[in-house]
Amino acid sequence: MTTEDTSKNKNQEQYELDTLTNDRLIKDHEYDGIKELDNDLPGWWKWLFYITIAFGIIYLVRMWVLDADDLYQEREYQAAMSEAKTASPQQAAEFEIKVLTDEASLARGKETYDKICQACHLADGGGLVGPNMTDNYWIHGNTMEDMFQIVANGVIEKGMIPYKDQLSPTQRLEVLSYIIVKLHGTTPANPKAPQGEEMEWPY
Repeated sequence: MTTEDTSKNKNQEQYELDTLTNDRLIKDHEYDGIKELDNDLPGWWKWLFYITIAFGIIYLVRMWVLDADDLYQEREYQAAMSEAKTASPQQAAEFEIKVLTDEASLARGKETYDKICQACHLADGGGLVGPNMTDNYWIHGNTMEDMFQIVANGVIEKGMIPYKDQLSPTQRLEVLSYIIVKLHGTTPANPKAPQGEEMEWPY
């Protein structure tokens, strides 16, 4: 008997044919009455497998041999930040905290105040849950820098939430400028009793 005949016999011993469909079954591979077929994988599956291998090789070569920048998140982030600074040099400049006096900024500040602040400070700034914004008594300071930080970080123990994620720095400046220019020094209908310390008005 030749080597080819011996190999053929061994292969035949490993498989059996289904009596109804003539499908080739793997011997001794039967579980819960289900026999395992010995079908070839479909072509699309094989090609997908080959493509993933090729992709993995290319990826490793680019990352470890060519040291490609776009595969490193930190480098990609730095490149994006540099591009943003180049495209918007004014935004990259340091933000200046100051009182805005133009009517457009004050009008936008009033919109923000009416939407968010008046619930606690009243429309005329006289104070309800929050303190009176029209007098010279202040709990956490009366400079623009003090107030800017209060709006950004809130005063949780007093019930004021942080607004740094809801209002942009410009929006915070606008609403504070509206309070400083339009509300402070006015006479509200029902002013709340003074809270905090009396401070000299810096504006």
